[in-house]
Amino acid sequence: MNSRARKVLLRSFGAAVIAGTLAGLAVTGGVGGGAGHRDGYGTAMTAVADEGPGYAIEDFGYPDADKILAERGIKLKRGDGHILLADCASATDLLEVWSRANEKICFRITGNGGYLTLEIPAVFAVKGNSYATRVDMTAGTEEKTYDVNKNAWTPVGESADDQGRDFMLMEIKSAR
Repeated sequence: MNSRARKVLLRSFGAAVIAGTLAGLAVTGGVGGGAGHRDGYGTAMTAVADEGPGYAIEDFGYPDADKILAERGIKLKRGDGHILLADCASATDLLEVWSRANEKICFRITGNGGYLTLEIPAVFAVKGNSYATRVDMTAGTEEKTYDVNKNAWTPVGESADDQGRDFMLMEIKSAR
C-alpha cells in the first residue's frame, strides 16, 4: 500500500473512531455514563429520557375570555376551537345569535363542526348557517334544546316560550 492510500485509510479510521466516540457519549449522557452522574461543577445530572415526557394539559378554555366578557358582556367558557366569536361584518356563512342583552353576536364555524359552552342572556333568535346546529338554553332550572334552521331564522328562548321567559344560551353544537 502506498503512503497516500495509507493516509486516506488512517484518516477514515480516525474519523470513524471519533464519530463512534461522540455517538457513545450522546447515548450514555457523556463521560461517566448514564443517569445520575455529576457534571464538572458537581451538579447531579439525569438523562431527560429517564424523566419521561412532560404533560401538556388542554383545558379547552376560550382564549381571552375575560377580556371578551369585560368588553362585550359575553361569557365564553370552553370549546374545541371550531366555533369562534367573529365580527358580524367579517364574512358570510356566520351563525348569528340575537339577544336583548347583547344585540347581534356572530360565530364562525370551521372544519366539520364543533362545540362551545358560553353564557349569553336573553337570547330570542338564532340565524343558522350551512351547518346543522343545536343550541342548549336554560330558564331558571328548565333546560331546552333547539335545532337551528340552516340559513334561516329560528325562534328560540323567549320568542319560542309560551310564557315569554328569558333564556340563557349555554351551548352551541354544530356539524356538517
